[in-house]
Amino acid sequence: MKRRAFGLALVVAIVASAPATAARKTPYWASLAAGEVMMRTGPGRNFPAVWLYKRRNLPVKVVKLYRQKTSEWRRIQDPDGSEGWVQANLLSDRRTALVVGDTRPMRARPEPSAPILWRAEPGVVGSLSRCSNGWCNFDVNGRAGFVEAAHVYGVTPGEILP
Repeated sequence: MKRRAFGLALVVAIVASAPATAARKTPYWASLAAGEVMMRTGPGRNFPAVWLYKRRNLPVKVVKLYRQKTSEWRRIQDPDGSEGWVQANLLSDRRTALVVGDTRPMRARPEPSAPILWRAEPGVVGSLSRCSNGWCNFDVNGRAGFVEAAHVYGVTPGEILP
């Protein structure tokens, strides 16, 4: 009985930590897991490359899934709105965001009158957590604060993250 319980716990742990390669309902958010990721016009290496991303952790929206016998592909949308296909194993479930528009304040609390701890320039990428009521905790290399969700690419309006 102990052996079976351990096996069940192992299965639960594997499912809970599944990477962005796991089949999910689209659209969903992911990030680039590698330092170089090739975007292609179709779901396969035989399709022409249209873009080479060189930015690990860049947030992307997965809009379509495709499975071949030997590999899985995801159609993604990048922060500029460009869409194309990447291999699923080059994506991560790590939630990140990209600052858009102007320089954005990172505040001590999720409210407009809270003190500003840091300022994030457009194009800065950081980790996301605890999103609710239009605010997200945004961490850039250990410098964390709350940003308005509307000022970053990588979170759906109204989305709640634990």
